[in-house]
This record gives sequence, structure tokens and C-alpha cells, in this order.
Amino acid sequence: MQFLRSIYIIWLRDMLRYWRNRVRLISSIAMPLLWLVIFGSGMKGSLNFAGPEMAASNFDYLTFLFPGVIGMTVLFTSVFSAISIVTDREFGFLKEILVAPISRTSIALGKILSGSTTAVIQGLIIVAIAPLVGIKLSFLLVLALIPAIFLVAFALSSLGLLIASRIKSTEGFPMVINFIMMPMFFLSGAMFPLVNLPTWMSFVSKINPASYAIDMFRQIAFSFMSVPTMVSDFFRIKLFGQPVTLFGDIAIVVGFGLVMVILSTIAFKKSEN
Repeated sequence: MQFLRSIYIIWLRDMLRYWRNRVRLISSIAMPLLWLVIFGSGMKGSLNFAGPEMAASNFDYLTFLFPGVIGMTVLFTSVFSAISIVTDREFGFLKEILVAPISRTSIALGKILSGSTTAVIQGLIIVAIAPLVGIKLSFLLVLALIPAIFLVAFALSSLGLLIASRIKSTEGFPMVINFIMMPMFFLSGAMFPLVNLPTWMSFVSKINPASYAIDMFRQIAFSFMSVPTMVSDFFRIKLFGQPVTLFGDIAIVVGFGLVMVILSTIAFKKSEN
């Protein structure tokens, strides 16, 4: 009981900080919003996917981009949320938490859960805005996206904690995160399909866990948006020549998340010894 209460207290503190920091909330959704509203809407009329199936289904770039923008929001919000560890360490607050009679594992899990919750909220804000640019949503689609967003957010918040456990300054944290996350994001298929790529890029995209997160969002979204199966299959990431199923994506993201949780918890415990 004490273990769960400790997780809740750490989670609650971070959520209150998030709620009171309106600048952070607005600035963190600004970039995905720009991609969806300006870039997506602007490219919708001029960028069409080739093929008779695409033309017949009226499939456009904005529909393709929508799951990618959700992925962008969740990826960056989740990982950047771990900066609270670095700031707490810099200002000495982390030491005060660590001398409390609570498990360090509970502190790590509380941080991961708060980062996940923040990412889910911001991902759902993007979903709520999507109809304004002409994307048709259904209640069931939103319901299906919530656990998927949380799953990806939990895995990437753990990655953020793992990185934050080794960094001592708030100035260095964004640079390291951008160095890691930008290649992960651009090679995930969020902005362009992972088809007909150069061999090296195709290989890197297949070992990139973010590719499977984006593919999971895309498969869920397309299944509720009446996108023809032939079109949906065209964009699915392929392993050994076979398209990865939705359950395959979920299994890979869950596996990555479990590894990240274990490694980040161990790294957090060691970093403060």
C-alpha cells in the first residue's frame, strides 16, 4: 500500500506542476498543431499518393499524416517529461525525496506514470483538434486510441527516465534528447511512408521502435476511418517481406516498454547512490 501511495504522490506532484505551467502546455502542442493544420492541409491538395487504389479511395495526405502527428506529440512529450528529474536534481529537491522512507522504484514509476499521463492528455488534445482540419473521427476511434497512446507514452517515458538518470544539467538534456529523438521520429514513418526506401534507411526504420508505435496508431486510425484494406496494407511496416499486424506492433511496443522500464529503474537507482 505504501508503495502505491508513493507512486501516486510523485505522479500527483508532477501533474500539478504540469497543470500550473500553461506555457509548457501550449508550446508543446504548437509544433504538432502546425504540422497538422498548416503542413497537412497545405500538402493535402498537392501531394497525392500514386496508384489507382489511392485515387479510387480518395485517400489524401492529411489522413495519412494524422496518426503521425499523434505519434509526434506522444513521442516528444513522453521523453521530454523526464526533464523534471534533471531539474529536481539541480535544485536539490530530488535529494529530499530520496531521503524519504520510500522505495526508489516507486519514485521512478511515479515519474514514468506522470510523463505517460501528460503525453496522453496532449495526444488527446491533438485528436480533439483534428476535426477542425476535416478529419472525421468517431467515438470508438478515440476510445481505441487512448490505450494505444498510453502504451507508447509509458514506453517512451521510461526511455526519457533512462536518459535523465545519466544527465546532470537542464542545458544538456534537450540536446541529448533531440540527438536521439529526431532520427527516431523522422525514420518512424510519421511524415512519409516507409516504402521504396534506400536499403540502409529501410533497415534503420525496422529496428526503430517508434516505427511500430506509429504503425500501431495508423492501423487503429485507418480501421475506424473506413480506409480501404488495400490502402491500409500499403502503408504497414513490413518485416521479412510480411506486413506487421496490429498485434505484432503492440507486442513489439510492449516488449520495448518492459525493457525500458527495467533499465530506467536500475539506472535511476544507481545514479543517485
